Amino acid sequence: MSWTLAQIAQHVNGQVVGDPDYLIRGVGTLTHAGPEQISFLANKKYKKFLTATRAGAVIVAAGSEAGANTNLIVVDDAYVAYAKAATLMYPIARADVGVHPSAWVHPDARIEDNVSIAAHVTVEQGAVIAEGVSIGAGSVVEAQVTVGRDSVIKANVTLCREVQIGERVIIHPGVVIGADGFGIANDQGRWIKVPQLGRVVIGDDVEIGANTTIDRGAIDDTVIGHGVKLDNQIQIGHNVTIGDHTVIAGCVGIAGSTHIGRHCAIGGGTGITGHIEITDGVQLTGMSMVTKSITESGVYSSGIPIEPARQWHKNVIRYRQMDKLFERVTSLEKRLKD
Repeated sequence: MSWTLAQIAQHVNGQVVGDPDYLIRGVGTLTHAGPEQISFLANKKYKKFLTATRAGAVIVAAGSEAGANTNLIVVDDAYVAYAKAATLMYPIARADVGVHPSAWVHPDARIEDNVSIAAHVTVEQGAVIAEGVSIGAGSVVEAQVTVGRDSVIKANVTLCREVQIGERVIIHPGVVIGADGFGIANDQGRWIKVPQLGRVVIGDDVEIGANTTIDRGAIDDTVIGHGVKLDNQIQIGHNVTIGDHTVIAGCVGIAGSTHIGRHCAIGGGTGITGHIEITDGVQLTGMSMVTKSITESGVYSSGIPIEPARQWHKNVIRYRQMDKLFERVTSLEKRLKD
């Protein structure tokens, strides 16, 4: 299938510079795109490739047109516009409607119209699968789970009892939602399990990456807000709440009963301790360690960036000497004051 630049520009709210009737059949990078593909320039360090690209058209932000030797679509935000253009040209493929013969659906489950249930899926008693939902092979939908309209559950996903999934949610392979949280109590040296009685409630337009796990609440619910985007291999503990439109990169661990606000961005490998609050609009750079609440929006970092091993060893020695240095400075300050 092909699209004219005029059609793409209308879809991304951009302005064509060049031939509006030029046909595009796919996307590509600035360095590898061909004449029938459209590319984009969103990072200034790639501007050097704009003059030599073979792409039939390039999406650029206003003010970045200089040096181009091809058709352009000028927009406010090139990356956002590219995302919309790529979505137009590569819509999510929908599975065939129907229930595969090898799937097992409890007689008391409710399956609405235009639902796809693939091979070896299990849907237990009281589950509600709304219109337009697709469930991939090998997935398990336990009792009393609700999945909202047009959501896509990919292969080998487990939705544990009473989990609530919103509309237009995408859940990638291997995700487990609603397993028991890490609730244990020490009874005179012996650990005993604390029952996990809450649910997990997922909002609309959420995307959850492969092998991410979201624990059910201990008493109240674990809640993921509307528009949240979670990368692969994230661990979210019991009773965590995540505000609308927050994004979290891979390998983040969030301990229980932590509240994260709206429009936050959390870098990969970050660790967040339990029972704290992070306010709206906070950005945590990768590998940060958060041990106390953050009450003001802004960018926060922690950890030590990589450096040559010899220098790192020297720094470690200095870190170990800090207490003695502090004591010496304190003593000198006292002597000067006296």
